[in-house]
Amino acid sequence: MTNQKKPWGGRFQEPTDREVEVFTSSIHFDRKLYRHDIEGSIAHARMLAAQKLISRKEEKAIINGLKGIQADLEEERFRFAPDDEDIHMAVEKELIRRIGEAGGKLHTGRSRNDQVSLDMRLYLRDEVDRILGLLNNFKLSLVHLAKTEIRTIMPGYTHLQRAQPVLLSHYLLAYWEMVDRDEARLRDCRKRVNVLPLGAAALAGTNLPIDRQLVAGYLNFPAVSNNSMDTVSDRDFVAEFIFTAAMIMMHLSRFCEDLILWSSGEFAFVEIADAFTTGSSMMPQKKNPDVAELVRGKTGRVYGHLVALLTILKGLPMTYNRDLQEDKEPLFDTTDTVKGCLQTLTAMSRHLKFNRIRMREEAEKGFSTATDIAEFLVMRGVPFRESHGIVGRLVAYGISENKTFSEMTLAEYQRFSPVFDESVFNCLTIENSVNAKSSHGGTAEKMVLKRLADIEGRSDA
Repeated sequence: MTNQKKPWGGRFQEPTDREVEVFTSSIHFDRKLYRHDIEGSIAHARMLAAQKLISRKEEKAIINGLKGIQADLEEERFRFAPDDEDIHMAVEKELIRRIGEAGGKLHTGRSRNDQVSLDMRLYLRDEVDRILGLLNNFKLSLVHLAKTEIRTIMPGYTHLQRAQPVLLSHYLLAYWEMVDRDEARLRDCRKRVNVLPLGAAALAGTNLPIDRQLVAGYLNFPAVSNNSMDTVSDRDFVAEFIFTAAMIMMHLSRFCEDLILWSSGEFAFVEIADAFTTGSSMMPQKKNPDVAELVRGKTGRVYGHLVALLTILKGLPMTYNRDLQEDKEPLFDTTDTVKGCLQTLTAMSRHLKFNRIRMREEAEKGFSTATDIAEFLVMRGVPFRESHGIVGRLVAYGISENKTFSEMTLAEYQRFSPVFDESVFNCLTIENSVNAKSSHGGTAEKMVLKRLADIEGRSDA
């Protein structure tokens, strides 16, 4: 018995083992590419007709047949066969069944190797554009929160210890900056996704007079790949995207980690709306930040996809190898995960309620204006290392005497340095501390307002 039912079965003398068919099939996940597969095939058919490799009548039959198959797929009327290897073969087999011999001409001048790369680039280009839109929505939600909380003072932390008072708006815009970098990385990644691979064929190009630039024009690719061997083995664009997605998830996870901590009774800085929390099946009083926790958890999932893909790629000889079939599930899950996290977190962020009084109270604790006092001495000619030591001893004195900076007298200050005068008390309020940080990028209200104005004045904002 031969394997003539397979498009590639001419040289085989026995059918594929059923377990091998199941093991090697990718149709259960790559059917997700059907729109892009058909879009690429229509463009390929148009080029074949323009180059007189098929007739106009055959072109019309192929295109109409493909559109009919797409309609059936979208309406879930299409039935996949158990022996369908992948979406490319499923569509081509059905096309031949519907229109006959003309359908068998569609694969002229291409291979599944360059075809699958095309499908993935078309898919990823669409997904990148969707994610860019979601990133922008999240950035807008951060800007809205920053404007709402423009005068809210909170404790800033290093090592998770109170450090210096900052504006909550400044904190929120820190995440805006992170996501803005993510957006820039994603736009740059899109340039390398947006390259036409079709025409590389199996690995060496083709003898046939195809026109790759024509196909690129049909599919809105600004560039065509330059080396056929590189083209069919290249998954750099997938790895780069997943890396960029991992960076996005890392930033979302950090934001969620703060919200998880801040929503605890120990911090009580923020309340997450009931619609974005869940309860306990046993403890009636619980209100759990499950959305934020899941975003944090799903970050590790995306990291895993990046490591998996890099591991798949690291030992492949040139050019195409079947290992590359394993690139799709990490990619598909990454796009779905990032989109879901961005959509849900953006919606949740619009319903955050910050406890301004509690934040202010905590910002005033822990000798948080110590650096302001040190810089007060610097402005009066004391070397910073010396002023640092003076204020360190002042802090130790306050701890031993159970006094805050504002509870100490000028005489007590002057025990540590004669440079102190009455104006040191101007350094002690957290409002003055915040608004004194007027260096570029600082937390002073005027600097935060300036940054907000810059952001809203950007053409891409």
